Amino acid sequence: MTVATSEEDVVREAVGRLLGEHDPRETAAPEFWGARFDAGLAWVGFPRGCGGRGVHPGLQVLVDDLLAEAGAPENWYANPVGLAAAATAVVAHGTDDQRRRWLRPIFTCEDVWCQLWTEAGAGSDLAGLASTARPDADGGGWVVSGHKRFGTLAHVARWGLLLARTHPDRPRHRALTCFAVDLRSPGVEIRPMRLMDGDAEVSEVVLDEVRVPDADRVGEPGGGWAVALTVLDHERLALAGPHRRPGSGPVAEAVRLWRERRVSDPVLRDRLAGTWIEAEVARLTTTRLRATQGRDGPGPVGAVAKLLTADVDQRVWALCVDFLGPAGTLYDSWETGIPGTAGESRRDVRRAFLRSRALTIQGGTAEVVRSTLAERVLGLPAEPGPTPGSTS
Repeated sequence: MTVATSEEDVVREAVGRLLGEHDPRETAAPEFWGARFDAGLAWVGFPRGCGGRGVHPGLQVLVDDLLAEAGAPENWYANPVGLAAAATAVVAHGTDDQRRRWLRPIFTCEDVWCQLWTEAGAGSDLAGLASTARPDADGGGWVVSGHKRFGTLAHVARWGLLLARTHPDRPRHRALTCFAVDLRSPGVEIRPMRLMDGDAEVSEVVLDEVRVPDADRVGEPGGGWAVALTVLDHERLALAGPHRRPGSGPVAEAVRLWRERRVSDPVLRDRLAGTWIEAEVARLTTTRLRATQGRDGPGPVGAVAKLLTADVDQRVWALCVDFLGPAGTLYDSWETGIPGTAGESRRDVRRAFLRSRALTIQGGTAEVVRSTLAERVLGLPAEPGPTPGSTS
């Protein structure tokens, strides 16, 4: 990363001014987040007026470190899709009006967003989605119908970032358009889906003739695939979670359990040491990817962070359950939980262990992500598709 010293100085000064005017120990979290957005410290690589300062995006790591040291409130788990996906889509492909309307409420978490992409027949093969959008009769908007699945926090979201097929006569990658759908609109039905950990963090979203104004279209008609690629490149780095400090994240829970339960098994002790090292390697790699990303974002290489973090976090939570011994098979309740924020299953290591199974599926399966890295980063030949004329 090549960052001008002047840019780093500007960012440090802005953080100091923010903390001087809004002590995080005395300022309500939404107020602090709003002040942080106004100071251009929400996403420092974004343009001024969009929660950024137009500086190198790698300086976000510096901002996050300085604010964490000061005890600033974290907003990641309250609005992960908004912060990682919607904001990126709006800045890269949205209009000035959309940026003014949506970006600040995203960062303050006043407007929670979900992502309405995945369908029963279009998960890894996203371009095969069946949801449709057609121009409405008066030409001022669109009518959307479809059935989406696995919308994280859809049950508390105000907006959904949706992909739908708008041009059935075109090749499928040029047939999609992206919309922001107001989930309070008539025709929207949200059905929470119970996951393996017992929580309904995700939902099915059924859209039946939902009217969407053209002002809420993100990008050009038929340009939805370009929006999707922009989001995916950023999302996969974001799926590594918020910026972690040494010894933080799930591995901190493993260390706590080790000490609290006075585990004496040398095999478990060896596993803890090895897992801690792996977690630190993943943390440093992710930090480096965030700090060295280009001004246009991380690109496909950001997927490395998702692969590393998902794999390590799964092993960490498995180790935590093993530390509990026979108690690791017990569950506090099997009532379906309706969480208000993402990641609430981490309140119990047994739930966190079960929830972690999804880490290598969400945001593109590990297999798909590896293929993406092989083809787009290493330049290897594309994976063969079905044989012409076959039924596979």
